Amino acid sequence: MSEKRCYTVQELQEILGVSRPTIYNLLKKKEFRRIQLDGGKYRISKKSFDDWLDNLEQ
Repeated sequence: MSEKRCYTVQELQEILGVSRPTIYNLLKKKEFRRIQLDGGKYRISKKSFDDWLDNLEQ
């Protein structure tokens, strides 16, 4: 199986230890690349999220 390329909102909640509304606020601010699927579900680019997270402290 290939490496995962996208995160779900729930996965980001677990990684960051924050609430669902916090993740949606980050999505609204366009902090990282994402797509919206039918039904309103999001998939967040793993690379753009990881880059964003790595650069928070800099």
